[in-house]
Amino acid sequence: MSKVIKISWQKTKVEMKTDRRKRGTKTSSFGSPGRINHDSTPFYTSKLYEGLPQEQKVKYVENPIPSQFLDKIFSKSSENMEELPDNSVHLMVTSPPYNVGKEYDEDFTLKDYLKFLKRVWKEVYRVLVPGGRACINIANLGRKPYIPLHAFIVRDMLDLGFLMRGEIIWNKASSSSPSTAWGSWLSASNPTLRDVHEYILVFSKGIFKREKIEKRESTISKEEFLEFTKSVWTFPAEPARKVGHPAPFPVELPYRLIQLYTYEEEVVLDPFIGSGQTSMAAIKTNRHYVGYDIEEDYVKLAERRIKEFLLDFKSKKLSDFT
Repeated sequence: MSKVIKISWQKTKVEMKTDRRKRGTKTSSFGSPGRINHDSTPFYTSKLYEGLPQEQKVKYVENPIPSQFLDKIFSKSSENMEELPDNSVHLMVTSPPYNVGKEYDEDFTLKDYLKFLKRVWKEVYRVLVPGGRACINIANLGRKPYIPLHAFIVRDMLDLGFLMRGEIIWNKASSSSPSTAWGSWLSASNPTLRDVHEYILVFSKGIFKREKIEKRESTISKEEFLEFTKSVWTFPAEPARKVGHPAPFPVELPYRLIQLYTYEEEVVLDPFIGSGQTSMAAIKTNRHYVGYDIEEDYVKLAERRIKEFLLDFKSKKLSDFT
């Protein structure tokens, strides 16, 4: 008798799980651990989301970039990317100049600096396809007071109509120098936090879901997907002297974003191309790239490094170039 009851109970459990999958989970006061076919409507229609940019009902449009402008770096400001048609780029990855006195920086006030960046972000919005992603690597600055650049950029991106997908914390502690800028040593007088992270802010244009064009395939592996969808990434920074640029990010950073957010043969834009790291990641993943930089010397540096990469990348690992 007990065996019959046990079998019956096991069958009931299976039926309950099957029924749950069919019905899906739903947002509740106590959370939803399974999230199977999850219905989040009650959460996203709550007052918490009032006033924030919302997804739009848009027809997918994708305009081709003239071939003479693909896989090119332009020595000019990305405030006007006239070479690129509306709705032509699938992903933007960049790290803007920090305006902290590096040789390529302008000496802007914070207000003027953010206005300059916003003009670039507005152009990025124009050239992205519906659902296209914009990823901005940024570090905060100073201590007296601390300047939360990432917060100001999020504000401006939302103001332009971008939808925020999330933010990634880039933990670069393994490559951090042994900084002694800790303020008051062993004292509560004025201890200072030593940043060992940067942000990668991720946005979409208009809608969250990207249209998949026929014959374009994702190239991300299962292992990469499981790792890259985490909100904390850990890998070392890039030595500036090795690259020849004051503030390069490692190729690993755009590589992860390209793998996660684009299909093969699509276009990746970097409006502050610097030493060409984004271009090399695009080449490695069989994507096209377009870059901009106002410094002619850095355009030449990027072009030289890309040429070397093209000659060697087939026989070497990506890590050899990071």
